[in-house]
Amino acid sequence: MFGDSFGDVLAANAAYARAYESGHLPARAAKGLAVVTCMDSRIDPLRMLGLQPGDAKILRNGGARVTDDVLRTLVVASHLLGVDRIMVVAHTRCRLTGVSEEQLHDEIAAAGGPDTRSIAFLTTTDQVKALVGDVQRVRSWPYLGSVRVGGFLFDLDTGLLEQVS
Repeated sequence: MFGDSFGDVLAANAAYARAYESGHLPARAAKGLAVVTCMDSRIDPLRMLGLQPGDAKILRNGGARVTDDVLRTLVVASHLLGVDRIMVVAHTRCRLTGVSEEQLHDEIAAAGGPDTRSIAFLTTTDQVKALVGDVQRVRSWPYLGSVRVGGFLFDLDTGLLEQVS
């Protein structure tokens, strides 16, 4: 159906599977941590925080935004998978910052994409304000109980995290 569109990654997966050793790990987050971060491929959440597979639950989306789906997932993580700390980690030079929703829709259309005006991409022109708001959204979500929540900004140039909230 897709021809050889995925041949490179399937070959890499076959090599990975030969040495795969994480199947025995428990589903619980060994470090009690969940990380909400951006889908940006320059971010390696485990290495960024000195973690190993099995240590944390990693949730990724465009802009590291706290959406309803993120909240739903955090409820499961906090009550059933050992999470008692949540980091919301935005990053510098994010594609969804410094641009309005309208501008992003226009850019997608100009690139030959479809009309996306029915989608809210949650862009922001004030990344720190958006991050603080997202952290507050997690803190006030009644289904999470007493989890500790922090907001952080990851600097793509230095690799350092700055606590924002």
